[in-house]
Amino acid sequence: MTKPPMLTAQQALDHLLSHAKPVVECEKIAMQATLGRVLAENVDSLVDVPPLDNTSMDGYAVRTADTQVTGRVLRIAQRIPAGSIGTTLEPGTAARIFTGAPVPPGADAVVMQEDCAIPDGSTDQVQVNIAPASGQWIRRRGEDLTTGKTCLAAGTFLRPQELGVAASAGLTHLNVKRRVRVAAFFTGDELALPGEPLKPGGIYNSNRDTLLACLKSLGCDATDLGIVPDRLDATREALRKASKDHDLIITSGGVSVGEEDHIKPAVTAEGRLDLWQIAIKPGKPLAFGAVRKSDEPKDGEAWFIGLPGNPVSSFVTFLLFVRPFILKLQGREAKSPQSYLMRADFDWLKADRRNEFLRVKLNNNDGLDLFPNQSSGVLTSASWGDGLVDCPPNQPIKAGDLVKYIPFDALLK
Repeated sequence: MTKPPMLTAQQALDHLLSHAKPVVECEKIAMQATLGRVLAENVDSLVDVPPLDNTSMDGYAVRTADTQVTGRVLRIAQRIPAGSIGTTLEPGTAARIFTGAPVPPGADAVVMQEDCAIPDGSTDQVQVNIAPASGQWIRRRGEDLTTGKTCLAAGTFLRPQELGVAASAGLTHLNVKRRVRVAAFFTGDELALPGEPLKPGGIYNSNRDTLLACLKSLGCDATDLGIVPDRLDATREALRKASKDHDLIITSGGVSVGEEDHIKPAVTAEGRLDLWQIAIKPGKPLAFGAVRKSDEPKDGEAWFIGLPGNPVSSFVTFLLFVRPFILKLQGREAKSPQSYLMRADFDWLKADRRNEFLRVKLNNNDGLDLFPNQSSGVLTSASWGDGLVDCPPNQPIKAGDLVKYIPFDALLK
């Protein structure tokens, strides 16, 4: 029987994203509790920011008609600190003004104090040593936010800077999507948790901490269902438990076709499954499907993604496939991560027929160094590295070539 051709990374991703539908449930919560959440609706500003024309510098508010000749001496008629309102500026006068203070009516420029001087012995005069342009150092009313205009769009992932914008707009509560609920479990009788004694042939489960941290970095509500024994009945029971209250189930290991790989028959029995061979390295096998929440069709399904067991394969396939799937479930744009053309300071001459993702590190010469061991079992390559080089199939790399570099920072948010 002829094996079906391997999918490209883009074909697999397109298929995944064609099924993902954003969660619909929302909640309105205090703004300070919304960090890492996704906006469910547009946010419109309640105020103009700034509320009045104001100065962006400490200095003197002037009329440009009075200051066309450099060195002009003006009488200081008023002093305006931030939070105060000045009076109309009369011709031939200046107002001492401080950053953030409203520009008084009549003034059309601000001269920063470094461009001014106080005549000897004077207490109420200033010498203006430049001829300012109209509008100089003035921030206009509403140039940041305008009353009634959208300042944050639905689908925005809320970072600290977005919370600052919402606060500037006068908001105290925001309507956000509920967190995507993801359950994760890990298969393999050889696995142990750190702190437990290792039996002969055993290894500590690194994928658990890696994947749960990835889920939390994306703002998910992650449930750890632990290590599941390599038995079909135990795997089916774990799937049933995970499906009830979650949108997505993620597993690591057991997605091959060996006698001890029970994911395929378990998911098939509890729902439906596609098992893909993807033309990437690391991370060839990937399983995608759904698990019934109950025997009642109305209760729906939880999505299922099965990742490889090797730690680098699991990590890389999460970044390439699970992350954008979750972004779409959250209602965010599942766009490609930011990448850069950078110089390779290494040779990679054993080109593979698969699309390879090489672990690399930025060096002090604005180039990229390659971790010497690119095995899918060497997780230190990902810890050492700053990102991945996306190496197309059958394409060797020689030192000096420009390569597509994807920082880990762009893949973990």
